[in-house]
Amino acid sequence: MRVEETHDIAACQAIRRAVFIEEQGVSEAEEMDGLDDDCHHYLLWDGEVAIATLRVKPMDETAKIQRVAVLKAHRGKGAGALLMQTVVRELPQDGFSKAVLGSQVTAIPFYAKLGFTVYGPVYDDAGIDHREMEMTLAPPVWD
Repeated sequence: MRVEETHDIAACQAIRRAVFIEEQGVSEAEEMDGLDDDCHHYLLWDGEVAIATLRVKPMDETAKIQRVAVLKAHRGKGAGALLMQTVVRELPQDGFSKAVLGSQVTAIPFYAKLGFTVYGPVYDDAGIDHREMEMTLAPPVWD
């Protein structure tokens, strides 16, 4: 799921381009913000096709989850939940004790089902209403 190869990062960016730029009308300058090199990237595959992605920006012991995107044809089938659950389960092993994200207001119920809680006011990000959400992560389980 976590990827580091250039072609995999390009697949992440292609999904983000389809979802955020083409579907949601976010500007390319806002979406391709130059921070990808500072983040960990994750991909979910359906066979040979990359269908979902997110990135994690490390902030000390907090993991800021960003750019969660699922290709339109694969939404509503559990891909986003599977990706999020897998990443949240792995984050404590990387030293993170908390995860935060800026959720589009319409996606708050999705993240709430995964255990995130809302805090703070509504704010505009790329012309879309968002709210901050957070989750305390379980300590890592070592075999």
